[in-house]
Amino acid sequence: MDLDVYVTAHRAEWDRLDQLLRRGGRLTGAEADELVALYQRTATHLSLIQSSAPDPLLTARLTQLVARARATVTGTRRASWRDAARFLTAGFPAAVYRSRRWWVPTAVLSTLLAAIIGWWIGTHPEVQSAIAAPEELRRMTRPGGEYETYYSSHPAASFAAQVWTNNAQAAAMCLVLGAFLCVPVLWILFLNMLNLGVGIGLMSSAGRLDTFLGLVLPHGLLELTAVFVAAGTGLRLGWTLIDPGPLSRRDALAQQGRAAIGMAIGLALVLFVAGVIEGFVTPSGLPTWARIAIGIVAELVFLAYVYVLGGRAARAGDTGDVETTDRSAVLPTAA
Repeated sequence: MDLDVYVTAHRAEWDRLDQLLRRGGRLTGAEADELVALYQRTATHLSLIQSSAPDPLLTARLTQLVARARATVTGTRRASWRDAARFLTAGFPAAVYRSRRWWVPTAVLSTLLAAIIGWWIGTHPEVQSAIAAPEELRRMTRPGGEYETYYSSHPAASFAAQVWTNNAQAAAMCLVLGAFLCVPVLWILFLNMLNLGVGIGLMSSAGRLDTFLGLVLPHGLLELTAVFVAAGTGLRLGWTLIDPGPLSRRDALAQQGRAAIGMAIGLALVLFVAGVIEGFVTPSGLPTWARIAIGIVAELVFLAYVYVLGGRAARAGDTGDVETTDRSAVLPTAA
């Protein structure tokens, strides 16, 4: 492409588009139609210049022009309660459902890792002595010890808020750091499973594994599922950098990134429920079976929410991405 010739041929159209945009809403019907046509042509011009003869100054000018024209043509839309309802009943569960091939294996392998760590610690006294002194281990694992009093050490409301904040931060880190080729996500997962495995191993060596599971399972089922979903989504985001599929790497990453942001909001709500259970149910005086039953019910409700509502929305074409009208324009590219 001869850039000078191309600019000379189309400059009048760009200037005319700029002139129409400066007039704002004071356009006749014919002028509005002309603005739409010029917007479409200028978007194509920008794409051709970017792919064939990129010039920083010209590209910047046309990018700004196309953005202004798009805002004028499409207008703006305010978020409404209908958007929030659609997100909770379709967008979020569909995104979780569509990423199940990532977070379900993540959950299985992570749980297996925690079990192996717990078995290793529980059956090797020398490993336990490397973790802490015998007297300290007894303080942690005895009846009324640190593992049990941890859940009642603070008022329920403030404890639930603290737990929710910490878990939401961990989930957000998994989602955001997935863009760094998955490595930070794997490290965060390992640290979480290591902490769980240490608790399993130490309490099982003291003959109190049932007590430990009675304290962890009520909130842990839902809480860990949310972490696994976040980790799986982060891994998927990182893999998109390696293999973007049929889309360009930029477009594929943008699509996955927008879905990940929505996932962060939805998982924050899920973790809020887990935090409430951990703050009010786990340290309560309810029988162990009742506390575990509450945790199982919360987990089953979430899985039904994902596989029923999410599966239905995903089969209808929902990806968890934002509405088409709210996305950045994707310009055609030259062959």
